[in-house]
Amino acid sequence: MDVTNEVMPTSGERVEEMMQPGPDGPIFMVNLLKFKERAEYEDGRVTDLSGRDAYQIYGRAVSKLIREYGGKVTFAGDVTFLALGHVEDLWDEVAIASYPSRAELWEMSTSPEWLEIAVHRTAGLAGQLNIETVSSPFGE
Repeated sequence: MDVTNEVMPTSGERVEEMMQPGPDGPIFMVNLLKFKERAEYEDGRVTDLSGRDAYQIYGRAVSKLIREYGGKVTFAGDVTFLALGHVEDLWDEVAIASYPSRAELWEMSTSPEWLEIAVHRTAGLAGQLNIETVSSPFGE
């Protein structure tokens, strides 16, 4: 299994897929986050923030914004141990957010409010995986 962390989608196909209706009902986005050692802002601003600190600025703001689109952050926690499997480098944090549908996620993540706060996300992230999931009968 080849794994590639990204900060933004690197293919037009992936963006096109995100614009599709998606599964019926709510989705849960599993975010596997890897932070930069030091935050690096695209506008060149000087900062003493760590990547995690910059991402936390984004995280606090996006937690509020998600609620405006009918969603919520359901879990966030630090990765402390890999109990099964093997990866070259562990992610730093896992966050799970729920949205009423993929459409609300897309609407939020293309809104002017999201674009304004996303500078901290980009400054802090070395990369991440976003995995869309839905509830299964096993989870109910």
